[in-house]
Amino acid sequence: MDIVAYIDWLDDSIWTYFAAPSIILFGILLTYKYKAAQITRISRIMPVLKECHESDKTCGDRGINPLYAFYITIGGCIGVANIVGVCAAVKIGGPGALFWMWVAAFFGTLVKYTEVYLGVKFRIPNQYGSYDGGPIYYLKRVFSSRIPSFLFAVLFAIYGTEVYMFKVVSDSFIINWMIPNYIVIPSLLLLIFVAVLGGGERIGQVCSYIIPAFIFLYCSMGLWVLLNNASQIPTILATVIKSAFTGHAAIGGFTGSGMLMAMSQGMKRACYTADIGVGYAGIVCAETQDSDPTKQADLSLLGVFLDTFLVCTMSVLLVLVTDVWTTSLPESEWVLRVLSLYFPYMNVFMPIFIFLLGYSTIISYFHVGHKCMQYLFPTNGGKLYYIYAASAFVLFSFADQSHALLLMSFCGVGMLLLNMCAIIYLHDEVTFN
Repeated sequence: MDIVAYIDWLDDSIWTYFAAPSIILFGILLTYKYKAAQITRISRIMPVLKECHESDKTCGDRGINPLYAFYITIGGCIGVANIVGVCAAVKIGGPGALFWMWVAAFFGTLVKYTEVYLGVKFRIPNQYGSYDGGPIYYLKRVFSSRIPSFLFAVLFAIYGTEVYMFKVVSDSFIINWMIPNYIVIPSLLLLIFVAVLGGGERIGQVCSYIIPAFIFLYCSMGLWVLLNNASQIPTILATVIKSAFTGHAAIGGFTGSGMLMAMSQGMKRACYTADIGVGYAGIVCAETQDSDPTKQADLSLLGVFLDTFLVCTMSVLLVLVTDVWTTSLPESEWVLRVLSLYFPYMNVFMPIFIFLLGYSTIISYFHVGHKCMQYLFPTNGGKLYYIYAASAFVLFSFADQSHALLLMSFCGVGMLLLNMCAIIYLHDEVTFN
């Protein structure tokens, strides 16, 4: 067994037997304890959004606007993985993976709610006129040693360089527009650095333009495709439910999959795309100007809904109703193939779609990875991270997409396990108003 195959096996084993069950079991506990807050607190979301939109600087000069913090978390959630990553879950786990995405997202929503709440509650002011928070800081309240916080920061410094997204975005331009990689890669790096040098405020502004526009356009196009295949949707949904518990036999280019594989892939992709339990949202939301943890935590409920129940579900349904998932095409081309059947010139427009999504995700994660590196090396960490990130982006541009995704997934599960230890221990700190 080579090293990549071994890491892949280890990654799947941890997700299947430790990470996914911990999210579900703890999510069920929180659903009971918080009285299904992921449902009962939905009515608070719109008033909070309106208040954040009108607040601007009324909450204080330190930190960033709560709405920008929200958009950065959404920028990290809604990205290329919603189009390509979820298709990889279907390719490996079959249609049933979608059901387990829903399960992980529903119960995992309160896991994310808790980590956002703790991130704001236990944050500390920093020298840059903002705040630092998240698992790095509240892990210290759980362990007497600084090692867990240090390890989390190392993993997120690696995770923060979204090499998978960078690879997908660069490949999209290289393949579809036939632009040489020596032009695409440096240009993309330049655009990333222009955004991240402006800090959280600029990144929040960028995401506030990109994300709403994408959601509206993508879901409108997807809805048109689904309406044209409306008669097949009940059968597809029945297949999703059945495959979730029985697996799915080989069909076309699909080699077949069992229940455990569907569960592992679905939950892993849901946690990855919605950032459930990995601590990203807690670090970002700690920068909010608002001192009330419940407001930013309430917005996290909307983030999971938009990510998993809207965009990810749309992507999976598109490839299922059109049977593209049974073809021999690579999963990175599935959604493009579906949309090209109903809309002209998709090979021209799809790279723009991919760029906008990948760009918002890359700069959002870069911001958090940069903060983690500054925690590790307070003096020169920021400069070191730019060097490290540029090198990693270039290196993985010439690697296989699956290898880049595996690296992200493996680091993600390590952070999730550390973060879950903390939020399980500290969940009594969460209160509602």
